[in-house]
This record gives sequence, C-alpha cells and structure tokens, in this order.
Amino acid sequence: MEKLPDIFPFQRRLDELDAQMADPSFYNNPRKAAEVSREQQKTQQLVNDYHAHEKTVREIAEAQALIKDQAGDPDLKELAEMELPDLQKRRDELKEIVLRGMIPPEPSDSRNTVMEIRAGTGGDEASLFAAELFRMYTRYSEGRGWKIQPMSSSASERGGIKEVIFLITGQDVYKQLKFESGVQRVQRVPTTEANGRIHTSTVTVAVLPEAEEVDVQIDPQDLDIMVCRASGPGGQGVNTTDSAVQIFHKPSGLMVQCADERSQLKNKAKAMTVLRSRLLKLKEDEEHAKYAAHRKSQIGSGGRSERIRTYNFPQNRLTDHRIGLTLYSLPQVMEGRIDEVVESLQRADFEEKLAALTGVEFAGFAGKRGGTEDDE
Repeated sequence: MEKLPDIFPFQRRLDELDAQMADPSFYNNPRKAAEVSREQQKTQQLVNDYHAHEKTVREIAEAQALIKDQAGDPDLKELAEMELPDLQKRRDELKEIVLRGMIPPEPSDSRNTVMEIRAGTGGDEASLFAAELFRMYTRYSEGRGWKIQPMSSSASERGGIKEVIFLITGQDVYKQLKFESGVQRVQRVPTTEANGRIHTSTVTVAVLPEAEEVDVQIDPQDLDIMVCRASGPGGQGVNTTDSAVQIFHKPSGLMVQCADERSQLKNKAKAMTVLRSRLLKLKEDEEHAKYAAHRKSQIGSGGRSERIRTYNFPQNRLTDHRIGLTLYSLPQVMEGRIDEVVESLQRADFEEKLAALTGVEFAGFAGKRGGTEDDE
C-alpha cells in the first residue's frame, strides 16, 4: 500500500493561515477574511483526515499483529479479524479523501459557462445533430436546476442548427461540462437517405468559463465594432433596426456576432460576454498546454481537432474515445442523462492528477466497458 504524499506543506500553510486569523486586524477586510477562513477550514479538514488515515493504518497493523500472534488471546484474535475489513475500508476511503484534498482545485470550476455548438462536416445531417446536442445539454442543465440564456443562433433550412451559443448559469457548471469540448461524431442513417446508408457527420462543441471584466482586460482600441440589420425570416421588427452587433478583436483575431436581441445594447453586451469568455479560455489553454506536456493524454483539452466521442445510432452505442467508455443507452443519453459520462471523465481526470501528485500510474477506464471501440 503506497504512502500518502507528505503532509508538511499543507501543515505549514495551515500554520500560516492560523497566524493570519490571529492578527487583530484580520477582519478589517471582510472579503479577504472570508476567503482565508474558507481556506483555513478546508486545509484543517485535510490535515485532520490525513492524521485519521495514519491512525487507521496503525490500527490495521495492530489488528494484523494480533491475528498473526499464535500465543495471543483467541478472543482478541477473533475481534481483530472481525474489525480488520472495516478498518481497511476506512483506510482506503480516507486515502482518497486526502488525495482529493491535496489536488488543487481548478479556479474556473465554479464559474458559469458559455457553450458553443457548431455543425461540422455532414451538411444538413450535421446541423440536425447539432440541434439534438443542444437539446441534450439543455435537458441535462434543466435536470440540475441550471438556467439557459441564448446568446446567438443560426438555424438551417431543415430545422437544424448551424451554430448556437448560450450561457448556462448555476452551481459548478464549468466543472461538470468542461470535458465536453471537442469534435463529437454521429453515425446513423439520415432521414433524407433513400438507400439506407449510414452517414458520418461531426459537430464541434466549445465549453468556455464565463469571464468577468476583471478577468480579461480588453482595450477598446483593439475592437472593431460593426452594426448591421438583423437577418431572419421577416415579420415585425426583424429587419427594421440595425440591432445585430459584430465585434472583431484585433490582437487575437477573434470575431463574435450576436443578433438574438432587438436591442443593439443587449446584443453588444452578449457579444462582449462571449468575447471575454473566449479570451479567458485561450489564456487557460496556454497554461494547460504547459501542464499537458507532462501528461500522457489530454483529457478535456478541448482541441477542436480532437474527436472525443461517437454516437452510433444503429448500434445504440456511445463511445468516449479518450477514456474507452462505451455505453449502450443512446436514447437515454440524448434525453440529457449524461451523468455517467460526466462522472467517468471526472474520475479519469482525477486519476491523472493523482498520478502526477503521487507518481503512481493508474490503469484508468480503458477496457472497463468494452474497450475503445473505434468506428472508423
């Protein structure tokens, strides 16, 4: 049984926090005081759990010694044999709790999320599947009590979606959805296919942590803001005002457009929200790229060229290629029941971070659910 990493750095940090809280001027800054208090409580719990784990390890050693002692009291030996499984279970539970506490949290995990879904290769079929993915994520969000706010959308002629951008607000939204970034592929017989052939289409999904103005400083001189008439099917108010807003950020080359609202100011505000989130994601990706160089795989990297998942309708199969997860419950998945997928990705990410923390490699999820079925 490998040992836990040294608790000394965390104990030293706890001492520093305790010293800060003991300062008479500590509560002069209520906001900072609240942050320090939360960190102190979390670090204190980690240290307590570490010592509880060490105590349980000692109790296991004592129980095993009693069991091996041939000349010992038979009643004590029987009692030790009864207690040993519970002690071992508690040791393992405490070990995972401690390791999770030692892994630094992602700063963006608690943020709201801007999600972008775009039809890729496959024409009408890609846009139809983009609409289905939008519905899937909407259902998942509703099930968790999150709120959806449309930012921008472009419909296709056959009822699909060429592109949709929307904001999801709620608790730990980015933490749950950040691994959905990438190319998602669908394999099925389109309704327009007369010969029953299976077609392959793709949709790209981008998941961006919502950025505040304090996160990303944007110089107004770096922006080209253009206003034009909103396009649409017609009707009252659609083409009568110059309400659509298009913003070009010159340093990054990013272009954002929003035309969902009739108000030019509201469209500009939404477009700026999307722009800030994209710039924050670029900044985070640069940091993650440095870290990823030391990892064997890049779960959740969100690379647009990375095919992360396949939805195979003829075989009722979803395969996440990053972790070798295969589920045969596609109808339920498309209804937004993606908890098992999300939890499996989070677990795999935890194991990678754990390997980096402890130097212990884990087998991960590959092969646990039928291998990495690749649908070439």
